[in-house]
Amino acid sequence: MANLKQIKHLVSRAGFGLGFDEFKAAANTGIKQAVNDLFKASANYEPLTAVKSNVDYSMVIKGDPASRKMFQQQQRQQDRELNIAWVTYMGTTKGQLREKMALFWHNHFACRAKQSLYAQQLANIQRVNALGNFKTMTLEVAKSPAMLQFLNNQQNLKGHPNENFARELMELFTLGRGNYTEQDVKESARAFTGWGYDAAGEFRFRPFVHDTGQKTFLGKTGNFKGEDIINILFENKQTARFLSTKLYKYLVNETPDPAHIEAMADIFYKNNYEISPWLEHVFTADWFYDDKNVGNLVKSPLELLVGLNRQFNITYEKPGVLMQFQKILGQTLFRPPNVAGWPGGRNWIDSSSLMYRIKIPSTILNGGVIDFEGKADPEDEAFLATMRTQQQAVNIRVQAQPDWNKFLGSIPKGLGKTSIAQFMLEPKLSSALMNNISQSTDTKALVIELVSSPEYQLA
Repeated sequence: MANLKQIKHLVSRAGFGLGFDEFKAAANTGIKQAVNDLFKASANYEPLTAVKSNVDYSMVIKGDPASRKMFQQQQRQQDRELNIAWVTYMGTTKGQLREKMALFWHNHFACRAKQSLYAQQLANIQRVNALGNFKTMTLEVAKSPAMLQFLNNQQNLKGHPNENFARELMELFTLGRGNYTEQDVKESARAFTGWGYDAAGEFRFRPFVHDTGQKTFLGKTGNFKGEDIINILFENKQTARFLSTKLYKYLVNETPDPAHIEAMADIFYKNNYEISPWLEHVFTADWFYDDKNVGNLVKSPLELLVGLNRQFNITYEKPGVLMQFQKILGQTLFRPPNVAGWPGGRNWIDSSSLMYRIKIPSTILNGGVIDFEGKADPEDEAFLATMRTQQQAVNIRVQAQPDWNKFLGSIPKGLGKTSIAQFMLEPKLSSALMNNISQSTDTKALVIELVSSPEYQLA
């Protein structure tokens, strides 16, 4: 069972969890083969295509209240369709390593785009490059309409530089705070002048508003453009260290291990920021499977929801409820709180979210009722107001259909209650939970109790 335990841990971190239908195969697979299988399953890429075109901004420019309302409704509908499309794909694709890393990059390059089409473009940049080259991805993100808009580089002009993108590129995307000066920010901003996009959402370099003067950045001087700044940042090994620290906290442990992170940074830097060798190093390292690194990370809201969907093959009659789950748990795709993204880790848990976390799995699996009041994003107040008018309270019945026959049928015959619990949960079983398990007489009821436990919140 030791080998199964390791593979279960691997898939809980590199994906969204191992199902009972994969139980037998996993027990007979070595770690290196399991890692290879994860990469192989994620080799293919399928873009998100939920949003076909931009919502017409002219309706807002007209100033007509009816037109503005129509614009807001169309934009909200596109946001919902895009969100549900990605959550659904994560919950069904065999390529879960790609999607798990795409979530990492989605938070690393956190962005709230005003147009859903731009948000979809950025998500696809992160997804197609999720296991590819980080430098390539950074350049493509820097040229995306979503990021150019979000960090105001469209307004970054010769003689009137806007420093927003230049600052976040260093502080949040590459070097990390404290590894550059304010003068570096100013000089970098000058290099990115003229970067923008056209009405069709295509990147455009506008030479007539680009600062062609000499710039001194991180000790180097030249007539730099944005691409030159990115090249210099990636020549600095601190970029590899900063990213390795962030990945370690995402995949291994919230408490960084300096020796392990330096080894990761060496791999990343020497491989010219190729992501796959970097990940393979982590997944095949002995320390990745140490007891202190197992069952110690709090699942993000999306990891929790996607894991449930994968495990129970859930069909939602009204999939919009998935967005409401995200809102009350504090992580809505495409809506990070700010450019720094979601802080993650233990920050996912507070007194309010823990109550919902414990309640949501059983609510989904039993088609129960949940109260969404009080946790909405400001942009959705109109939506909730409409619901209150219709129902007085925001109590929604979760119309979900888990495939219980498939789930229960996938449990190996003869597997005892304790073994079922050990397979479904990453942490060691508490005495209180063991006592509840021993008293359970129905497998379905036992499973619902397991997914409603505090232990199920950990990966």
